[in-house]
Amino acid sequence: MARVIAIANQKGGVGKTTTTVNLGASLAASDQKTLIIDCDPQGNTTSALGFPKDPSRRTLYQALILDEPIDRIILDAQVEGLDLVPSDKNLVGAAVELVSMENREYKLREAIRGVRDKYTYILIDCPPALDLLTLNALAASDAVLVPIQCEYFALEGVSELLDTLMRLRRTINPSLAIQGILLTMYDDRTTLSKQVAADLRSFFGGQVFDTVIPRNVRLAEAPSHGMPVMFYDIHSKGAESYIQLAKEVISNDQKRVGTGVERVDPGTGAAGAANAASAGASSGGSRPFSGTHTDDSEPVDSSGSGSSSGSN
Repeated sequence: MARVIAIANQKGGVGKTTTTVNLGASLAASDQKTLIIDCDPQGNTTSALGFPKDPSRRTLYQALILDEPIDRIILDAQVEGLDLVPSDKNLVGAAVELVSMENREYKLREAIRGVRDKYTYILIDCPPALDLLTLNALAASDAVLVPIQCEYFALEGVSELLDTLMRLRRTINPSLAIQGILLTMYDDRTTLSKQVAADLRSFFGGQVFDTVIPRNVRLAEAPSHGMPVMFYDIHSKGAESYIQLAKEVISNDQKRVGTGVERVDPGTGAAGAANAASAGASSGGSRPFSGTHTDDSEPVDSSGSGSSSGSN
């Protein structure tokens, strides 16, 4: 049975799509059969895996709104052991159409039920908003992996994000855990990156992955060539980092299965995140391969009206 991991952060531009594509490819290369679900209407994950825009192609929209069996939508990502459920701009309409449906938060969970036994991992790339698409992804997931950019404003959003996850556990997915917090766009030449990383590790401890994703030109170039970075430049720091991350994810999950206990809890560290934010504020082409508010009474807004600024 696949472990379903949502790659999510309400802030845009933190590396969600980059992480989904490259972690997925690295897991597949480690003999972990993996399905990537592009749940973002921008379709960046789809294009980053070498699939150009195609209006005739069936996408996640058909699975969520038209109840198309998802195994008829799955594409071979041309990486051994890696498949893709593509996305396109029609998902914008799906977010609106879901509002009037029964069990609207659970459409994706139902859609993937029949294929979970075919994979070891299912990764879901979420849009940068807490809308019905993201809620569907989190309701369908066993855990959430949170990429956090090593920059000043990243600290301010951490407590809000974890507060959201706590409320989701009280409403739509009581078993949702945190797979880990991933530091991205790390630049060891700057004091700011080092300070942000140190603050996050201080407050969240073992929830933060040991692996850090650096700023890397090859990592930024790879999507324009329609391939994961490990196929674009296996020797780049970006490729090496995501390969190491895949090993860490696999190792952590083996420990979790061995002990029968989830590695982390979404409730841990929310107060610390608020302190971290406060402290930060005061411290100045071709495809060559075949919150601070924790009122328990506040419900999660599932009307699909979340903010959507930013990109992945």
